Amino acid sequence: MADNPYASGQDYQFWRRAVSRTEAHLVDPVTHPKFTLSREDRIATAGSCFAQHISKRLGALGFNYFVPEAGTGLSAEECARGQYGVFSARYGNLYTVHQLNQLFGEAMRGEQKHETAWQREDGRFVDPYRPTVAPDGYASPEEVAAAREEHLGFVRKVFTEADIFVFTLGLTEAWRSTEDGAVFPLAPGVAGGAFDETRHEFHNFDIDETRAELAAFLDGLREVNPEVKVLLTVSPVPLIATYEDRHVLVSTTYSKSVLRVAAQAACDASDRVDYFPSYEIITGSPTGGMYFEDDSREVNSVGVAHAMRSFVGAYTEDGGDRADMGLGQEDAEAYQDVAGIICDEEEVDRSVSS
Repeated sequence: MADNPYASGQDYQFWRRAVSRTEAHLVDPVTHPKFTLSREDRIATAGSCFAQHISKRLGALGFNYFVPEAGTGLSAEECARGQYGVFSARYGNLYTVHQLNQLFGEAMRGEQKHETAWQREDGRFVDPYRPTVAPDGYASPEEVAAAREEHLGFVRKVFTEADIFVFTLGLTEAWRSTEDGAVFPLAPGVAGGAFDETRHEFHNFDIDETRAELAAFLDGLREVNPEVKVLLTVSPVPLIATYEDRHVLVSTTYSKSVLRVAAQAACDASDRVDYFPSYEIITGSPTGGMYFEDDSREVNSVGVAHAMRSFVGAYTEDGGDRADMGLGQEDAEAYQDVAGIICDEEEVDRSVSS
């Protein structure tokens, strides 16, 4: 056979060798991780719901899950109720890259927002940018402002002191203020506040906006923390609802495609930024949808086990000895805490359900 450019290709570059001839639960698409995580590294997380799986498992394995806003002095019940430890700080779900960079600008540059408190139907107030982290709400807008100022102090520690920053990109659809462009995790009126078409608008970020915003965040992060390494993932969880006038499956494909391209562009631009293919592991055709619950949306324990087996194997220094870590196919029961994942997006469904 004559030589051709593919003749010297590796097995992982060919579908038949890397996928067709491999058992579904053994498909591992990580090929060249740029760095590894040691047990001393301070590992911070942020992003959509799926990011919580990484933090939960790394913490259980004895890695240094970095949580500056840990609820010191509170009971375990109070911490769980107040979402302490869900992420490295109580920022709630940061679904879009714009939310992340917006938080960075507020914490590190003191950027202000026009809307600072939303009132709920029960008369209590919530933070518009993390409306679910305080279930009891606050008595006044002043209390919201004080709580946020305290929160931002912990956020600064996340950005300046983390050795590894893991961010899971979740959505491109967002609601934002027409007055200053501030992006909210949920539409006004879903978990506080009231929608006003003169002050609020829907926006679906495109690839150019998303790529530019991610690059801007990474540039800013490097300025305040030059040695930090960033690991990006794309959430495999479909949109719970779309505001676009089209099928939610089509909107899901659009969002995930934009996020995946933006993540790749960021990786290509820096040797300190890498991408972990949790999206591909969970949604790829080899698994035939078996990694989703009956609703075809929530990732089940077996899917999480596969993704985390690949993650630990590729990105931890002792990842080769997976048997000692309880990460085999038979250990999916270790991930039965999937139901405990906090997802603000669920509020959208609840707000319209009878």
